[in-house]
Amino acid sequence: MIIDCHGHYTTAPPQHQRFRDAQLARLADPSLPVPEPAAISDDEIRESVENHQLKVLRERGGDLMLFSPKASGMEHHVTDPATARVWAQVSNDLIHRVTGLFPQHFAGVCQLPQTPNGTLDDVIAELRRCVETLGFVGCNLNPDPSGGFWNSPPLTDPYWFPLYEVLVELDVPAMIHVSTSCNPSFHTLGAHYLNADTSVFMQLVQHDLFDRFPALRFVIPHGGGAVPYHWGRYRGLAVRMGRPDPAEHLMRNVFFDTCVYHQPGIDLLHKVIDTDNVLFASEMLGAVRGVDPETGIAWDDTKQYIERAGLTDEQSHKVFEGNVRRVYPRLDARLNSEGR
Repeated sequence: MIIDCHGHYTTAPPQHQRFRDAQLARLADPSLPVPEPAAISDDEIRESVENHQLKVLRERGGDLMLFSPKASGMEHHVTDPATARVWAQVSNDLIHRVTGLFPQHFAGVCQLPQTPNGTLDDVIAELRRCVETLGFVGCNLNPDPSGGFWNSPPLTDPYWFPLYEVLVELDVPAMIHVSTSCNPSFHTLGAHYLNADTSVFMQLVQHDLFDRFPALRFVIPHGGGAVPYHWGRYRGLAVRMGRPDPAEHLMRNVFFDTCVYHQPGIDLLHKVIDTDNVLFASEMLGAVRGVDPETGIAWDDTKQYIERAGLTDEQSHKVFEGNVRRVYPRLDARLNSEGR
């Protein structure tokens, strides 16, 4: 099988966004009525997926995608907890409907109702609902709910520990994924996303989070941000600070995906990071769309880059399937029950 661990519902029917717009309008003007979630038919969901993610998945030879709400649309910078709670529930319910209509091709990953420095009670409740009731296999965790101002505690802070306890209990990983940037200094897709990937890795270098939570697993997307390119810097900083080597200290719990959109980047990822820590992903129909005019390959057709990276058959199997099933054991259990 070829399993893509990083996909977002960027093509949701437009009435879903209209509901969100109505939510935000009511926050600005409380005299407005409480909006109702959009009425979206199964046919509208089918059309939005069959002609986009599913079509491309099939064309590129993929089998299954881990699917979550649009990352930039999570908008965790909105401070009202009730609004965040409803928005996450509605968005996750829509993902659940996709996985119900296309169970062979999609598995759910949930949005969490985070707010800047807000309580984690709703976050934990929604995680439990999505995993235990809806059958989701993971979640997206935003390390910067402020949207680019970084005023929340680092992911190694005890603030996050109640969530980690539940992640370990449920045996689901968290993909580290910020949402939209509210800071004009940081472009959402070209800066903020990669800043977060890199910043979180350094937070982990500095602390002993996995001593406390040895079964906790994080997937750092977008190829790990700048980490593979600067692996020597992180090793050197660890030595300078008297910290363990990141390869020994972190890489039983931290995994990188392959959302890297050129051949030299994919080659570097595989040269620096052990194969056991690399999970296939494309984030197709996401940040970078279209075709590279120099190669004729779609930017986000990462499968082609991996196939050209000189991996052995065993390494390719790990990247395309084995590692994803190991990091997402609820997905593995589901596939085993289906004979896949």
